[in-house]
Amino acid sequence: MDITLDFERPVSELENQIRELRNSSSASIDIGHEIDALQAKVDKMLEEIYKKLTPWQRTQLSRHPQRPHAIDYIQEMVTDFHEVHGDRRFSDDPSMIAGFGYLDGQKVAVLGIEKGRKTSEKIKRNFGMANPEGYRKALRVMQMASNFNIPIITFVDTPGAYPGIGAEERGQALAIAENLEEMFKIKTPILSVVIGEGGSGGALGIAIADKVFMMEYSVYSVISPESCASILWSDPKMAETAANSLQLSPNKAKELQVIDDIIIEPAGGAHRHPEKAIESVKKALLNGIKEVKKASSEKMMEKRFEKFRQMGNITITMDHSE
Repeated sequence: MDITLDFERPVSELENQIRELRNSSSASIDIGHEIDALQAKVDKMLEEIYKKLTPWQRTQLSRHPQRPHAIDYIQEMVTDFHEVHGDRRFSDDPSMIAGFGYLDGQKVAVLGIEKGRKTSEKIKRNFGMANPEGYRKALRVMQMASNFNIPIITFVDTPGAYPGIGAEERGQALAIAENLEEMFKIKTPILSVVIGEGGSGGALGIAIADKVFMMEYSVYSVISPESCASILWSDPKMAETAANSLQLSPNKAKELQVIDDIIIEPAGGAHRHPEKAIESVKKALLNGIKEVKKASSEKMMEKRFEKFRQMGNITITMDHSE
């Protein structure tokens, strides 16, 4: 079932007209010219709408139900994937996918936070909110990859780590903090892609990387718009205002040096052409691995540390002429 966001409706209506024309056309009537004209109008409208997206509209796109999830990228990009389960301390966390496979012949360790699609899958994956055992499982795989000099790729798509009582009792904050510390010690390349939502420490727990990418219509923030609105105005319905104030966009994240590059999505977003979006991500990861591997392990880890130390370190010049 196609799901249309409010700002996509004008495009959706034209596309419905195109489908109706194609279904009603007969061999005796040539309406190809009309269909081409409507398609040109759709293409232009898509370009105009997506050029002027607000931060809140970007947030909606990052959560689009038909947007490719971590499991889609893994299934389409990684061959001979073998998943690893459990943290060796408590249990397995289905919201955190972790394992090993091959990316275009290159052995890789893969991590991905998965939200799930159907209701049963969402419940199983805890709506993409990982528990401490998920972060410990991720760290176990990363440390194994480091020991065998295997590059690591991570797919980030989470509103944040799970804030439940059980998760807190089992050391949620400690698990994330340990990941942040230990990922700086990983001796092999780490590349991370924010494919949807990158929410707070829950995202950062697998995103301390040599190269951090954001999809064009993804968001990466210290807090979700709803949580921000709840804190500032005691009203989650103010989420749109919060999103606009947070300036949620990849361009802003790149300006602040939070990310290294932006992966351009197909016209209209990754959900309209998943195969093209996945191919773009694959290309960026392969190029990124080659680039990072040029440096020695010691130099790579040093650059990784300095990269995160410098984030947001922006000099503001003030005019004292008056």
